[in-house]
Amino acid sequence: MIVLTGATGQIGSLVLGKLLQGTQPIRVIARDPSRLPDAVRGRVDIIEGSHGDFDTCLRAFDGAERVFWLVAGDMRAPSARAAYVDFSGPGYDAMRRQGVRQVVGISALGRGWPRDAGHVTATLELDDRIAQTGVHYRALTCPSLMENLLRQCQSIRDQGVFFWPMPGDLKAPHCSVRDVASVATSLLLDGTWTGVEEIPILGPEDLSCNDMARIMTEVLGRPVRFQDIAMQDMGAMMLRNGASEGMAQAMVNMLTAKLEGMDSMVKRTSPGNSPTGFREWCDIVLKPAMDSGNAEVR
Repeated sequence: MIVLTGATGQIGSLVLGKLLQGTQPIRVIARDPSRLPDAVRGRVDIIEGSHGDFDTCLRAFDGAERVFWLVAGDMRAPSARAAYVDFSGPGYDAMRRQGVRQVVGISALGRGWPRDAGHVTATLELDDRIAQTGVHYRALTCPSLMENLLRQCQSIRDQGVFFWPMPGDLKAPHCSVRDVASVATSLLLDGTWTGVEEIPILGPEDLSCNDMARIMTEVLGRPVRFQDIAMQDMGAMMLRNGASEGMAQAMVNMLTAKLEGMDSMVKRTSPGNSPTGFREWCDIVLKPAMDSGNAEVR
């Protein structure tokens, strides 16, 4: 039995779709099962509830060998540690109680960064806590996701501009959700791996925001430019959108660490497990979203 959390989100829904192509029994924890497609609901065992709840996890992990663990991070939580580490506490206990063998988690680059990096620091502590349960664990450590740009679909479409608190010429790794989901699925279908390991998902190349604007211009057939914004403006925007002060500060701390080079501590040796380049992503993901007029993709 494979148990999935976050199955209605960007990564989890892709993992679920890939797993359903096989024959493994699948169980899904879902706060709102109606968000699962009708065809999916008839093919999986559904445990309604939150994976931040011990009884829910205990029922879901009964008889489970492998778990896909994804924490979205509630922007209303008082801090990043509360949103990731404390939220997952019932899950750690249930994994240990039910004898789960393998766990695959979605994490972030940044192991060894010397200062607080907000969401990243909390996520890495979450990884450590899962590993301490005694399960075999694989943490998929990601840089910024290309899909983050979908939140700016409307601005790109209507104004030809996207914004981020970063110099336009600073190159950094980026990866696609579909590559993350592919690696996660492969691990969930493989019962042979053991131990604890981080697996970086770096994408095939480092790109600056100016590089991304140029590629978007070419693929979309319309001018797109990048505009940097102040870090404090990013924090203020999060507060306006309903984030707590602690979570807004955690985002600022994370982006500051990325600005200072945190995502570049792991060096890419080849495209490896994440071959989707930004140009290909723009063609298969961003352009259809723009053409459909869907500016609310998350």
